[in-house]
Amino acid sequence: MQLQRTTGLHPRFVLLLCFISTAACNTFAFTEEPSDRGGKADGYCSRVLRAQSNRKEGNSEFRLRVEGDPESYQPGSTYKVTVTAASPSYFRGFTLIALKDGAEGDKDEDYAGNFQIIDEEETQFMTNCPPAVTESTPRRRTSIQVFWTAPPSGSGCVFLKASIVQKRIIYFQDEGLLTKKLCERESLYGDTTDKPLLDCCACGTAKYRVTFYGNWSEKIHPKDYPRRANHWSAIIGSSHSKNYVLWEYGGFASEGVKQVAELGSPVKMEEEIRQKGDEVLTVIKMKAQWPAWQPLNVRAAPSAEFSVDRTRHLMSFLTMLGPSPDWNVGLSAEDLCTKECGWVQKVVQDLIPWDAGTDSGVSYESPNKPTVPQDKIRPLTSLDHPQSPFYDPEGGAITPVARVMVERIARKGEQCNIVPDNVDDIVADIAQEEKEEDDTPETCIYSNWSPWSACSSATCEKGKRMRQRMLKAQLDLSVPCPHTQDFEPCMGPGCSDEDASTCMMSEWITWSPCSVSCGAGTRSRERYVKQFPDDGSICTLPTEETENCVVNEECSPSSCLVTEWGEWDVCSATCGLGMKRRERMVKMPPADGSICGAEVLEVEKCMMPECHTIPCLLTPWSDWSDCSVTCGKGLRTRQRMLKSPVELGECTEELEQVEKCMLPECPIDCVVSEWSEWSECNKSCGKGHTIRTRMVMLEPQFGGDPCPEGIQRKKCKIRKCNRGQGNSDEKKRRKEQRDKRRSKQGRAEGNSEHPGCRMRPWSSWTECTKICGGGIQERLMTVKQKFKTAQLSSCKDRKEIRACNVHPC
Repeated sequence: MQLQRTTGLHPRFVLLLCFISTAACNTFAFTEEPSDRGGKADGYCSRVLRAQSNRKEGNSEFRLRVEGDPESYQPGSTYKVTVTAASPSYFRGFTLIALKDGAEGDKDEDYAGNFQIIDEEETQFMTNCPPAVTESTPRRRTSIQVFWTAPPSGSGCVFLKASIVQKRIIYFQDEGLLTKKLCERESLYGDTTDKPLLDCCACGTAKYRVTFYGNWSEKIHPKDYPRRANHWSAIIGSSHSKNYVLWEYGGFASEGVKQVAELGSPVKMEEEIRQKGDEVLTVIKMKAQWPAWQPLNVRAAPSAEFSVDRTRHLMSFLTMLGPSPDWNVGLSAEDLCTKECGWVQKVVQDLIPWDAGTDSGVSYESPNKPTVPQDKIRPLTSLDHPQSPFYDPEGGAITPVARVMVERIARKGEQCNIVPDNVDDIVADIAQEEKEEDDTPETCIYSNWSPWSACSSATCEKGKRMRQRMLKAQLDLSVPCPHTQDFEPCMGPGCSDEDASTCMMSEWITWSPCSVSCGAGTRSRERYVKQFPDDGSICTLPTEETENCVVNEECSPSSCLVTEWGEWDVCSATCGLGMKRRERMVKMPPADGSICGAEVLEVEKCMMPECHTIPCLLTPWSDWSDCSVTCGKGLRTRQRMLKSPVELGECTEELEQVEKCMLPECPIDCVVSEWSEWSECNKSCGKGHTIRTRMVMLEPQFGGDPCPEGIQRKKCKIRKCNRGQGNSDEKKRRKEQRDKRRSKQGRAEGNSEHPGCRMRPWSSWTECTKICGGGIQERLMTVKQKFKTAQLSSCKDRKEIRACNVHPC
């Protein structure tokens, strides 16, 4: 702890430096802090700001950059802040802090805005110094990125400061390239208000017109521009109170916002708005625009009118640029109430796209890839992904895709701000009051006045025009109701005594490119009529301007006309130093027939992230999947994901593993052949039997179904056997004796079933007709002696058949 007292450094910061490099601890020129400030600084980050070290003069290796290199900040807006090291340099540790101008960092209110972590594995908030951001792990790195949300209006100038640790050298915040000063951006119109005022003190109500100017076109945003289906979805929004948030940076998209962002459908969003009841004053709706951009003299910019009051003084809207994954533009909680208790006169704001956090696509026409879990809403940046249409390797600002203008067109009711906004506003308010003077009795209920009709005179002779209203109810019949028609004098078109400035014109659109690439040409710009004169006259103000332009004054007959340069090719290297090129074509060769001398090919160096300095950051392996089969042999897999961005270097580590898996063997049922034909009857007379067989083709295994029977028998009878004549007892006795003798011999000779015959014994069984799969064996019994009493048909040779070798082959 003595080290903390003498250096003035935060203990964690000192330990971090010593951990990174032992020599780093020896580089400090420790200085004693004044005793009267030591106690005041305890618990704050001021000691980090007052630390001393060995500095390297004139260093330009490290740089702190705010995306787009702005000179000022918009209160409440979010910016991407990057700290980078030029190749081949790197850094191990860093500290990043945002400090108000003139503050010393020893109080909480000295710090301006809020940092947001992008990658928790790269950056984190300091444990004992919450306003500061530092590294999560000390290792070699060439850049870090965080979001910084600017403080509210009135915060003044802010210093973004970085400390860098590299080897034994420690670069501190007062280095030129490690400090960025940003001051609050002044409003284009002095009465725009902070974002947002929690309470509004204005009186009455105000009516506004919001106009949306889409600037998303192939000319301004050429990369991967979707030519066929480009459009703006229907615009949906509302004027609302502080208790309702349609969308905001750092918040999560509602289902309504998600449907606008992904599908361009405002239905769910409008349903959500209307469910808010008294929190909403006006629902703002504008039609979709197909295609996304057309000249204003072809298609007027869409607009809508809405009202605000003291409790519902915020305005929000959104629209999808399509096709896109979930990209939108819009305003969030734009406060139209001023600190002076009045209503903002005019707001003009350029819009860049933001990501709704519901789809992970990186280009206009990426396939659907839901973000799970859902991310927070954030602005798109030019460093999001190389395939993004807004990608810029140098981190430049994204060119706005639209502009929105909110103009106050009327105020109603008693206004409590004493001083009007400007002279024009005084006139407008007086005119409004005069217009609202009405002697209509309260008992007469009318509809609104219709628009004025066309003038009755088509020349400069005086005529008149008319408007009408309807009497809807007369509550007191004793009180007469005034007329329902109103007339005023007018003249034909172009005859008005008023100046042509009664036409309300839009702002001029930017100049077109010069019509030639060499020599004198022309360029033009356009605007359109926003509101025609009330007297019906024609606007005489021009809607198009043309001026001369000169490109390459030293043109000669040998000069040639070439196209604009094409896009740069992808860098030839994925890391380190490479080359990139771009081309253009000759549109018109020189008039004198010579060879065009203009360059049609440009090549320049490009620097990609340092090779081999960015390791593969991988998630842990997932659990093994289930086996691909329910029994027997199969496969199972597991995966892990790449956490480091692909554009920072190629990672060769495997992201999926496959291995074999074995489950219990699948049961195999017995398989048998078809039945054979029935055999001949085994008796030549009397009752016998015949058989048929089938063979086992495959024995059952692993608990499969057993084999069915392989032999079937059935009775057969050819004819009745003839057993001789005579009924005498003697013959019967002799016959019985003969039968007894024969029965003794019949077991060996088998002739008991053949009266009148003496049979030889059964022969041996023949060899099986097959060695496996089911065969047949036979044996014979032949006649040895035939007695005189025997009939010819009852004394025949006998044959038997049986199945054999029924096991499978």
